Amino acid sequence: MKIVIAPDAFKGGLTAKEVADNIEKGVLRVLPGAEVIKIPMADGGEGTVQSLVDATNGRIIEKEVVGPTGERVTAHFGLLGNGKIAVIEMARASGLPLVPAGQEDPSRTTTYGTGQLIKAALAENIEELIIGIGGSATNDAGVGMAQALGVSFTDKNGAEIGYGGRELSKIQNIYMDGLDQGIKNVKFYVACDVNNPLYGPDGAAYVYAPQKGADQEMVEFLDQNLRYFSHSVKKVLNKDVQDIPGAGAAGGLGAGLVAFLGAELRPGIDIVLEANKVKEKMRGADLVITGEGKMDGQTVKGKTPIGVARTAKEYHIPVIAINGSLGEGYQLVLNQGIDAVFSPLKEPVNLEEAIRSTATLLEEGTEQIIRTFILCGR
Repeated sequence: MKIVIAPDAFKGGLTAKEVADNIEKGVLRVLPGAEVIKIPMADGGEGTVQSLVDATNGRIIEKEVVGPTGERVTAHFGLLGNGKIAVIEMARASGLPLVPAGQEDPSRTTTYGTGQLIKAALAENIEELIIGIGGSATNDAGVGMAQALGVSFTDKNGAEIGYGGRELSKIQNIYMDGLDQGIKNVKFYVACDVNNPLYGPDGAAYVYAPQKGADQEMVEFLDQNLRYFSHSVKKVLNKDVQDIPGAGAAGGLGAGLVAFLGAELRPGIDIVLEANKVKEKMRGADLVITGEGKMDGQTVKGKTPIGVARTAKEYHIPVIAINGSLGEGYQLVLNQGIDAVFSPLKEPVNLEEAIRSTATLLEEGTEQIIRTFILCGR
């Protein structure tokens, strides 16, 4: 029997690889001769680098970069096992958790460190770069990222503008001739699961800047600067980035990646499914097991279990999800390709106890799932 195990991480508890390892133990308790294919998964958000590195026997590369407030931070990116694909989570270099409490100010934070991570990845002679852009602290439309890669943004006096969204209205000229030459040989894919435009009521400033410390006055100021940036890019580069779905993601980094790197914005789960070659690995499987830390009504909005189930159904393979817990609306997944849903908790416990016991619970819970699967004649 061939069983594919393709879970997401259980946030706060186990990585996707650790989840898969413990599910495998449960399978082998019942079917010691089974062919088990483990595929650590993610949906483009937190944990994507680790999952793709684990799934492909790749490696993590650390790099000291400029953090969102200008301080030095240690970030990292992943190089997949084939050596041709790298993966970055921008939050590692430019994320909100890197901003000290009380210093949140999206008019000043920069994506410069994300650009430095990209530059470091290019030095590995890659062919593709996957960039997850969730969790940002920024609202600079990716200008800092582009500066780190050699793009110059000058003001009316010919001087380089500074960091942050407050500087965007100073742009008079954009010079692309210094852009890192390695970029032309690389395909850029951005894991983006929102459709916000760059500016306006549904744009980066109005929707996301308040989460990063902006008051209403700052929101309006940042929105105007994003509007100015968009017009500058259209005038100088002849690119219209305003209405690209996802342009407003990560404080406009989505727009910047398209404008300066020619990136393609795609749902995160689709990028990970392709990078992990999930479709090829599922051929001939008798069962697919997936899961995540908490399955609820939000799972159907592009999360890992749905992407895995959608792929499995192309081959008419049954799909079972085992999760840390089940929240409100989890039943919605049963209409999206998942055939049965389980949580291995045996009794009411607090969150800390549940996390400590996750590995054992997964193994024991999977054993019972497989026993039931066999009883059903599969």
